[in-house]
Amino acid sequence: MLLQLWGLLYSSYVRFWLKWVVRLLTGKCELQRVLHGQKEGARRTLGIEHSLGSSKNKVLRNALHVDEAEVEKCVKDVMKEKKIEQKDIRFKTNLHISLLQITGYKKLYLNVENLRKVPYDSDNEEHEEQLIELWNLLMPHENLKARITKQWCDIGFQSDDPKTDFRGMGLLGLVNLVYFSKHYTNEARQILSRSNHPKLGYSYAIVGINLTEMAYSLLKSGDLKPHLYNVVSGLPQMEHFHQFYCYLVYEFDKFWFEEEPESIMHFNQYREKFHEKIKGLLLDYDAVLTLGDKKKP
Repeated sequence: MLLQLWGLLYSSYVRFWLKWVVRLLTGKCELQRVLHGQKEGARRTLGIEHSLGSSKNKVLRNALHVDEAEVEKCVKDVMKEKKIEQKDIRFKTNLHISLLQITGYKKLYLNVENLRKVPYDSDNEEHEEQLIELWNLLMPHENLKARITKQWCDIGFQSDDPKTDFRGMGLLGLVNLVYFSKHYTNEARQILSRSNHPKLGYSYAIVGINLTEMAYSLLKSGDLKPHLYNVVSGLPQMEHFHQFYCYLVYEFDKFWFEEEPESIMHFNQYREKFHEKIKGLLLDYDAVLTLGDKKKP
C-alpha cells in the first residue's frame, strides 16, 4: 500500500518538481539530458520512451504512436513544444533515430503476429515449397519418399504430416526453421545430429517451433527491446527477429547438453529455465544476443 502511494505521489508530483529543479540547474530538459547523455542504443531509446510516455504533455505522449512517415514532423513538433532550437542537429538526429526504433519495434511485432496467424496450408504451393526446402536443407542426401511419411520424424516432427505441428505458431514456425537452416546450414545440421543423441536427444523441429514461441513472447512483452535497440539503428525488420531466433536455437542446444536432463520428459522444466536465462540477459541495457560471425558469407 505504501509503495503504491509513493508511486502515485512520484508520478503525480515528485517527478515533475525533480525535472523542474534539474532543468533549472542544467538548462536542459529531460529529453535533452537523455539524448545528449546516453550512447546510441537501448539506454538512450528506452530513456526516451520512458520520458515521452510519462509526460503530461499530449504532443510528447503522442510521439510514441506515430508511424514511420510521421517521425520527421514529430521530431520538429517535439522540439517546438520543448522550445529547443531547430538548428540543434544532434538532438534532432538522435531523437529521430530513437523514434524510428520505437515505431519500428511496434511495426515488427505486428508483422510477426500477422505471420503467426497464417495457418499452414498444405494446399498452398508456397507453404509446401518451404516445407520441402527445410527437408532438403537438413537432409540433402536423402530424398522424401512421399509428402506424408514417417521420414519427417527424422528431423524432429511428431507425425507423418508436419502441418499439424505448426498449429500454435502458424507459418512463423516454418519460416523460422527454414531461415536458420538456410543461413546457418552447418550449424543446423550439427544441431539436428546432436538432437538424435541416444540419451539427451530431443525433437529438433518441435523444439524449434517451441523456440519460435519463446522469441515471439519476448517480442510481444517488450523484453526484446534492449537487444533490438542495440542491434538496429533505425527500423527493426523481420530479418532481425529471425536472427534472434537463430541465437535461441543455437544457445538452447548448448544449454540442453550442458544441463544434461534426465529425459525429454523434463523438457518444460528446462525450457522455462532457459527462458528465464534469456530474460535475465535482456535486462542488461547493453544486451546484444546474436550469433555474430557464424553467419554464412
